[in-house]
Amino acid sequence: MRNRFDQQLELLNEQLTRMGELCEVAIGKATTALKEGSMEQAQKVIEADEEIDQAETDIERLCLKLLLQQQPVARDLRQISAALKMITDMERIGDQASDIAEIIITEEKSEAQDIPKIIKMSEAAGKMVRDSVNAYVEKDLELSRKVIQDDDVVDELFEEVKTTLIGFIAENKGAQGVEAIDLIMVAKYLERIADHATNIAEWVEFSITGIHNASVV
Repeated sequence: MRNRFDQQLELLNEQLTRMGELCEVAIGKATTALKEGSMEQAQKVIEADEEIDQAETDIERLCLKLLLQQQPVARDLRQISAALKMITDMERIGDQASDIAEIIITEEKSEAQDIPKIIKMSEAAGKMVRDSVNAYVEKDLELSRKVIQDDDVVDELFEEVKTTLIGFIAENKGAQGVEAIDLIMVAKYLERIADHATNIAEWVEFSITGIHNASVV
């Protein structure tokens, strides 16, 4: 029975890794769409969100199966409970990447769009997602805590981007100013994605230590 249970836990790790990869790809495609003004890449982000939703359903089903059909010890129970919490954050990451894509689709590329710090935010948030899931699979407490620290970097970039775009809006009252407001929303979604990656990392810490230090998101 334990061997079967361990096999299913390994399957859980594989499915979580796959869901994390889907989230990271969605963020990457959103970044590409932002840099290139690519409607095609933006549409792929929206399509990827459906895959992420399905992954959440599949993992939730597996977790419930593990809880109902087996008798997990405390450590296993923490691992399964953390996985259930993590997929909720990953599903929201998919939603927010899709929200970014929707903005890109509805707005033409503007002069305000060429802001390297937005791209840095996207890359940093994507790495946080990847690292948080890897920390869970590898039971790497140090990596999970690094993800939590990295959130400060994204927050600082968000404040810098917001300040830059507010200045741009003050100088451009027409359509360019409106598009800059949309870019503030893009940056905010990226900041939220980083927050969700932080949540994931905190649940990883719980799965390892039994202690959960929750952030407010």
